[in-house]
Amino acid sequence: MNKKKAVVSLGHNALGYTTTEQWDAVKITARALADLVEAGYQLTITHSNGPQISMIHKAMTELRRLYIDYTPAPMCVCSAMSQGYVGYDIQNSLKAELLSRGISKTVSTILTQVTVDPYDEAFYEPTKLIGRHMSADDAQIEEKKGNYVQEEPGKGFRRIVAAPRPIDIVEIEAIRTLADAGQIVIACGGGGIPVIEQKHALKGASAVIEKDAIAGKLAADLKTDRLIILTSVPNVYQNFGTGNQKPIASLTIESAEKLIRAGEFGKGTMLPKIEAAITYLTANPEGSVLITSLESVSEALKGKAGTVITA
Repeated sequence: MNKKKAVVSLGHNALGYTTTEQWDAVKITARALADLVEAGYQLTITHSNGPQISMIHKAMTELRRLYIDYTPAPMCVCSAMSQGYVGYDIQNSLKAELLSRGISKTVSTILTQVTVDPYDEAFYEPTKLIGRHMSADDAQIEEKKGNYVQEEPGKGFRRIVAAPRPIDIVEIEAIRTLADAGQIVIACGGGGIPVIEQKHALKGASAVIEKDAIAGKLAADLKTDRLIILTSVPNVYQNFGTGNQKPIASLTIESAEKLIRAGEFGKGTMLPKIEAAITYLTANPEGSVLITSLESVSEALKGKAGTVITA
């Protein structure tokens, strides 16, 4: 039987918000991923890293405050660290879950870099909050370093970084080779490590990449049969959060774009997922996108839950 190739994008709820929460969360996530494997999917997995990269950035910054000989870790290094330890937990939990079902399959994590444009407008209008809350004095020090900060009323200030558009996945051929060999690959975690090309070298950028944006690009580059976005809700909804919200069973690119223009999707929640679906389907019109929750995967595969988007 030919396997159906799919990129699976995991949200925050699949990983938890602390190291210990992640240990428990990935066990549940592994069961949903194993259900997909049993349903005949060849998986390439990507994931969010918002809480994880913030925790690492905060820890490294505090270490610098306590021990002057240490240097703060730049965002690109924090991103690499988060890819490593999130991938480690996912691959071990998924491997164990598959073995418990009698399935022997290699699961590996690829440390992935993604090029961005140094002149991307996002660098001039950063939007992603990261790290600890700071005092006004600490915020002023960050600004003197050339960093951006934003005040959260009643809590203090936090650093804010750019979220540029991904251009190229540097390790795409390695990812493709492993996927074509039938291995489960975890890649582009947290959107990938943002890097800027400088002649023959890659320099880390002070930014984070939207994980839904990279999921759409990864699925397009691999020409997968499906992009599966696992989030906290079982369906995409119209009038979400109101007494009149309605689940949407299916969408086309055209109908999705109409709903975007009508302002139906939240900028930091569902909108990036719909935009990722459009990116993937524009490049691969024969594919399909499934948006659902971890808990609803089995039902969604039977057509009883989830939202399916096609070209």
